[in-house]
Amino acid sequence: MTDRLITHLRHVDLAVPDYERQRDFYSGVWGLTEVANDSGISFLAAEGSPEQYVVRLRKDVDKRLDLVAFGAASPAEVDALAERLRAADVRLIGEPGTLRTPGGGYGFRFFDVDGRTIEVSADVAVRAHRKVEEREAVPVRLSHVVLNSPDLDATRRWYETHLGFALSDTLSSPHMGEVMHFMRCNPQHHSLAIAKGPHASVHHVSFEMRGLDEYMYGTGRLLRAGVRMIWGPGRHLAGDNTFSYFLDPHGNTVEYTTELETLDEDAWHPHVYDFSRPEVTDQWGTANPMNELVAKESFNDPDRGVFVAPPV
Repeated sequence: MTDRLITHLRHVDLAVPDYERQRDFYSGVWGLTEVANDSGISFLAAEGSPEQYVVRLRKDVDKRLDLVAFGAASPAEVDALAERLRAADVRLIGEPGTLRTPGGGYGFRFFDVDGRTIEVSADVAVRAHRKVEEREAVPVRLSHVVLNSPDLDATRRWYETHLGFALSDTLSSPHMGEVMHFMRCNPQHHSLAIAKGPHASVHHVSFEMRGLDEYMYGTGRLLRAGVRMIWGPGRHLAGDNTFSYFLDPHGNTVEYTTELETLDEDAWHPHVYDFSRPEVTDQWGTANPMNELVAKESFNDPDRGVFVAPPV
């Protein structure tokens, strides 16, 4: 086993009051495939991904983030992580065991420093998936998730210390200081990022498209359907990936992206990028300018799914 026990991002689970509208959005214009549903719960897969699902929707009176799920290489890695967290007094929701979600597997859940529920699992059955074809503008896989935190550096340290994430790059500015940390659990530039926000919430969830053409076709499809795009299309400097940010029916920011940078981890040194420079936020110069109003769109509502966690 290696020190890094987490291998990749599996899925993001959301609860919403208007379940049918949210389900229609993700299984319709957004391009995911519903693989199972039962009594107000929908499991949605990306066509090119071996994961059983990348988004789970659940009907609830409150909008919330139910959990973020990551993968591990084996049940032994899951057990090792549980023991590491237990020894550090991280609050576990349950002991490792058999999962009852699609694909089964072996895993457990716990709370992060901001009170979010995190799941780590191994031995989940591989979903029968396929190659996404040229000009087929549907998500290939889940790319990354960005989480808002009122204490940016404390949350970064927590994920580094307890889950083995590494810092890839940071966004900063002369008048605001550091505002985002990009973090990785594999050579992909980031599977997780932590954004400075007024409260714990989802900043955005990102889905990878097949390539630049498919990314633009998908962006155009959403625009023609009247879905509100808050920023894009453009290309970031940190991560070198494309971006088009939209709002889902409940105000969660969701992104189409492609070509996220793969790092040589042995040689990589994190940068601090000044995001007040327009070429940092958008290398191409094609997106609407980043400003305070755009940034506030991704603060999202305070997440009702978190508890007040003790400092860890």
